[in-house]
Amino acid sequence: MGTEVAEVAEVAEVGYLALPAAGSGPGVIVLQEWWGLVPHIKTVADRFAAAGFVAIAPDLYQGETTTSPDEAGRMLMELNIEQTAHKLEETLQYLQNHPAVTGDRLGVVGFCMGGQLALLTATLSQRVGAVVDFYGIHPNVQPDFSKLSAPVLGIFGENDGFVTPEAVRSLTAAIQQAGGSIEAHTYSGAEHAFFNDTRPEVYQPEAAADAWSRTLSFLKQELAAA
Repeated sequence: MGTEVAEVAEVAEVGYLALPAAGSGPGVIVLQEWWGLVPHIKTVADRFAAAGFVAIAPDLYQGETTTSPDEAGRMLMELNIEQTAHKLEETLQYLQNHPAVTGDRLGVVGFCMGGQLALLTATLSQRVGAVVDFYGIHPNVQPDFSKLSAPVLGIFGENDGFVTPEAVRSLTAAIQQAGGSIEAHTYSGAEHAFFNDTRPEVYQPEAAADAWSRTLSFLKQELAAA
């Protein structure tokens, strides 16, 4: 299935929008890793569009990208969380008002830094109907899970040095104790960023394929029910 792709200037200065060939579908926000809005994240948005979603990836670094872990770490730590929260709210509003978006609720999917921001996004608005957190981490992002009403699908790697099994258990407990719902899957032998096929040193094809299948099924079920 083909996709229609367009650059979007209306949302937080620069974003990437991918529309399904059918012309309409449920809306999904795709949130970047600490590298920035790199081609990999745009490809993920395109994959969502190919699966029938209207997908938008906001540029949280305002045009900056990097391939250096040190530089990525600097940009992650310098991210203004208050401004980013405002940008995420703008993105939700834009997507909800987009004529191609069907349904009243939106999905949010994030990777690494974006995974933690996906959780934050869901606490900012009742418009979020489903969250997928791929090994989310950001030391300065502490979502208030008492405001989380959307169900969460958590995707993690057993050998993740950033988001350890202990961290996953703590996250699961925090969400559940606040009255929320999370379904967590930890992939055996997988490292942090195992979904990123542009990083052969950590990419795990079988785990990535299964995680993608789970993600699509989860979003289609939850957003169709919204």
